[in-house]
Amino acid sequence: MGPSILDALNVRVVGSGKKFLVLAHGLGTDQSVWSRILPYFRHYKVILFDLVCAGSVNPDYFDFRRYNTLDAFVDDLFQILDSLRVDRCFYVGHSLSSMIGILAAIRRPELFAKLILIGASPRFLNDKDYHGGFEEGEIEKVFVAMEANYEAWVNGYAPLAVGADVPAAVREFSRTLFNVRPDISLFVSRTVFNSDLRDKLGLVTVPCCIIQTAKDVSVPSSVATYLKEHLGGRSTVEMMNVEGHLPHLSAPALLAHHLSRALSR
Repeated sequence: MGPSILDALNVRVVGSGKKFLVLAHGLGTDQSVWSRILPYFRHYKVILFDLVCAGSVNPDYFDFRRYNTLDAFVDDLFQILDSLRVDRCFYVGHSLSSMIGILAAIRRPELFAKLILIGASPRFLNDKDYHGGFEEGEIEKVFVAMEANYEAWVNGYAPLAVGADVPAAVREFSRTLFNVRPDISLFVSRTVFNSDLRDKLGLVTVPCCIIQTAKDVSVPSSVATYLKEHLGGRSTVEMMNVEGHLPHLSAPALLAHHLSRALSR
């Protein structure tokens, strides 16, 4: 990935506090998705970075052989934290990055004071006695649509994902989706939708707060309950009275309120 992961993944540290707060974005966005949240947390040392699959990262750094599991993303996170000499942090992960955070906390629990998981799902596919929100056939249709005409897929998906009637949020999410190279977007989407972390949840001993919106096209609210019941450590659920999978774009002030409350508990 070149000489420095800090440069490759556009790592920034902002704020004047003593405690580290990691803000990790999800698939289809980049660190700019936190720009409306950041002003509320300047009293932390906030660590921002781009996932290797983000459109803001040189696509040459994306190794299709390496990033075919979520563990490689976890390795990147550890490299960032170790390079910055972080020995303990609060970790906020959205969607894909919530799964990365769960796996990271299992491997190195001492690094994390708390995980805050936004729009998190251990498995997106339905299974016996588990409602993840999608049937396998539905997901395959999504992949076919992404491959056939990525632009048309983005134009259809972005408003559904944002959910709320916030045109600026739809435009912003569309922008970052378009920035991702289509083959990388499809590849990581397959990796995410084929993942199943349900049997690992009990291994998480770090305290967790699950933040779930009232209606999310990607994650049914029942998944938040499932996480609370199966995570191994102490966990709480914060329900946001808004729609959509991207509350940091559509309702940043409200999300900041919930984050502040989760961080103070």
